Amino acid sequence: MKYIVIPEPGKVEVKEMDKPLLQPGEAILKVLYGGICGSDMGTYKGTFLYASYPRIPGHEFSAEVVEVADNDYGIKPGMIVTANPYFNCGKCYSCRRGFVNCCTSNQTLGAQRDGIFRQYYSMPIERIYDGKGLDALTLSMIEPFCISYHSVQRTAVKQGDKVLVVGAGPIGLFAVMAAVLKGAEVYVSDVMQSRLDKALSLGAKGIIRTDKEDFAECVKSITNGDGFDVCIECAGLPQTFQNCIDAAAYRGRVGLVGVSKQKLDFAFTQIQTKELDIFGSRNALKKDFVELIDLVRSGKCDVKKIITDVYELENAENAFKEMRDDPSNRLKSVIKIN
Repeated sequence: MKYIVIPEPGKVEVKEMDKPLLQPGEAILKVLYGGICGSDMGTYKGTFLYASYPRIPGHEFSAEVVEVADNDYGIKPGMIVTANPYFNCGKCYSCRRGFVNCCTSNQTLGAQRDGIFRQYYSMPIERIYDGKGLDALTLSMIEPFCISYHSVQRTAVKQGDKVLVVGAGPIGLFAVMAAVLKGAEVYVSDVMQSRLDKALSLGAKGIIRTDKEDFAECVKSITNGDGFDVCIECAGLPQTFQNCIDAAAYRGRVGLVGVSKQKLDFAFTQIQTKELDIFGSRNALKKDFVELIDLVRSGKCDVKKIITDVYELENAENAFKEMRDDPSNRLKSVIKIN
């Protein structure tokens, strides 16, 4: 079978390896579509915190079950599925308390362990979720939506909240979707007009173009000087986290989704003075996947609006290169694996 590998920063290759054999407790998946995540791009560019090489990227995907033994999870051959790609140890304190998404030894496909960008993969059955009739391209977007949905859940976004999403990449735009579905009034900040326009099309009420507008003045104007009830950081930069701290209301809530190698030196007493609640948000839980599959099936949101390009497997190198070189026009690229 063919697979995609990043042997070192700036390189992508398509190679061949043996197909996996069915193992007890697992199912053989024929991978259909795989989305290129920001972490995959970080591995490609050499900026991702958890990157090591060589690495097979990919963890947001859809697949067809081709081999599986009888099981108690209802997983059967022919099903179009997605799966939880965050492998946890089951033994650490986080796992013992049920917080498996932030296992101290977490290994996410494509990040700490080789990923799903291959034609076949053997996946533990308990990690596989029935797509319930969603088409394969739609289903490949459930995992990135889960990342954003989990952050919106963590920050307890509710109807009537004024929410600022900082960063209008795919995760930020999915956060817009999730917050709008909660009934929040959502605003988005970024430097790319094309992405801000996309946020407006997804239900955002307003935007802040941070390279052309005074951020503090915009926040003051939008909130009548009160600040935002919730700020969700989705860019992974020191300045964007600082923007969240600055823009949050007194007794506001801040969610941190972005990942960075960089450090931030800031006046931390702002946290005390404003009595801010700051929530890290990592990965997602089974309940996030299950709820979002049902939510997307209901027709309340269209996750395919995030997709800008679909590439054939053989064109994987171009997919990564064009994402790197033209981010304003390539929001979410997906690779057709099979």
